Amino acid sequence: MAVPLRPWWQDALVYQVYLRSFADANGDGVGDLTGITSRLDHLASLGVDALWLNPCYPSPQRDHGYDVADYFDIHDEYGTLATFDALVAAAAARGIRVLMDLVPSHCSSEHRWFQEAITSPPGSAARARFYFRDGKGEDGSLPPNNWQAAFGGSAWTRLNDDPADGQWYLGTFTPHQPDFDHTDDDVRQLFVDVFEFWFDRGVEGFRVDAVAPTGKHPDLPDQPPVDPDVDVLDITWLNPHTVFRPEGHDVWRDFRSTLDAYEQRHPERELMMVAEAYAVRRPELVRRFTRPDEFHQMFTFDLMLSPWEKTSIERALLDPLELLGDTGVVPAWTLNNHDIQRVVTRLGRADAHLPESWTNNNLASSRADVDHALGARRARAMAALVFALPGSLYLYQGEELGLPEVLGMPDDRRTDPIFALTNGIFEGRDGCRVPLPWTLDPATSFGFSTLPPDAERATLEEPWLPQPSNWGDHSVASEEARPESMLHLYRDLADLRKKYATSQPLATRSIDLGPDVVGVVRGDLVVVVNATGRPAIIDVDHPALVGRRVVLSTCPESDAGTDVVAPDSTVWYVA
Repeated sequence: MAVPLRPWWQDALVYQVYLRSFADANGDGVGDLTGITSRLDHLASLGVDALWLNPCYPSPQRDHGYDVADYFDIHDEYGTLATFDALVAAAAARGIRVLMDLVPSHCSSEHRWFQEAITSPPGSAARARFYFRDGKGEDGSLPPNNWQAAFGGSAWTRLNDDPADGQWYLGTFTPHQPDFDHTDDDVRQLFVDVFEFWFDRGVEGFRVDAVAPTGKHPDLPDQPPVDPDVDVLDITWLNPHTVFRPEGHDVWRDFRSTLDAYEQRHPERELMMVAEAYAVRRPELVRRFTRPDEFHQMFTFDLMLSPWEKTSIERALLDPLELLGDTGVVPAWTLNNHDIQRVVTRLGRADAHLPESWTNNNLASSRADVDHALGARRARAMAALVFALPGSLYLYQGEELGLPEVLGMPDDRRTDPIFALTNGIFEGRDGCRVPLPWTLDPATSFGFSTLPPDAERATLEEPWLPQPSNWGDHSVASEEARPESMLHLYRDLADLRKKYATSQPLATRSIDLGPDVVGVVRGDLVVVVNATGRPAIIDVDHPALVGRRVVLSTCPESDAGTDVVAPDSTVWYVA
């Protein structure tokens, strides 16, 4: 059955590169663009269509790049614009496109515009690019409203205690990340220029960060009271005056207009942008963000945040697949990213099988004990499910190695602002950002760091985040030597996806194969997930399975046949 030609991004396998932690080519302990270029063959071996770079713009790195000081250059620890161009060219030679991360909701407090604003008077054009407001109280010493920052504390910071100019500015995430006011003409033009600058350098699209809090109620009213039991890191996301605002949609329409206009001038290009927003179980939001004049796609975090339990997994599939059927907008699936504990750890926790463990907290804050072997089996099974689904799939670096979350990192090595701003109540996100292991050699930080022939230093610096002593056991070199490893599974899944999944129609439906399993049908492909700790008997006489054979099991060492799915595993059946 012929499948209509679809835009490249609708079926794309995208690999997320957290730049600081991917590969260090100059021995300073920080990943860089040359390091990525040197490891592109690894990405090619996974069959990826594109790589997505976390922010690589100049930044003071208070939030590791999500505090942008200059949208038109490369951070000096990572390389130069020439280094970036070389990466784009080397990736293109392997058939890999490059996507970038765009941060439109805020910039760094070191951005030249903000530095100009703090030296300009109230009411000036320089301050109009941001949210500067007078404080409350007789001397203006109280914040303009009660909004809380996403990473803890007040969302407002006062410039000084001078009643004559003691204005406050808004930073939804931290005081070092002042929010842009996108109703300002300068701000709107800035992002037109940003898009065109990077498209001219060969970038094929953007993952757009922090979509939810872009756009504010014009009056900036107080947030309504929240339940006292609400987690401190969740308060911001319940604020109706700053989250999922209609004003934000004006921004996205401007962005799409810029992108479409560029494509009209360059018809050989096929550009895209995907929205990052946690809209789990809120399909009405996805509909709004993926209208034809806004985003091409929106991340689907439903499976990423689902417990390892049949009804929860089915619910995680329901909304995205129904939306696909209604609108034709394909999901952008993922199981991991730089903001959440790694799937091996999440699914290995003692409470991972409980339906009530569903959480929209992007830190996955369970403190339950972890069984890493169990988590790895479940992660293999969940990966096999998501590789079969219609839409694009975003992998996070290291998930193909089955890396666990690094727990118990020494406090003095933590760098995430969440840890500091919550006084250590939350460990933050450092544990999923530890530099990758490539080899078994601890002297080179397990292959993460190398020295170029012309290096000025004689020794390698320690990596910016500490690696566990057994990190080499998860390295590419180690897993290359083990056919049963996660790395080989991911390569097999990538091949099977192109052979059996992306060749199928987009239409996908769930089927009932019994109380213990999740069944998904996509054309000639049937995927069965056993989300229990016991073997599941499958009715092979079910109309969807008649005449089909097994082409993949994530538990190949089991004795299961076509009618039995091993515990915590996934099987693919094809005609």
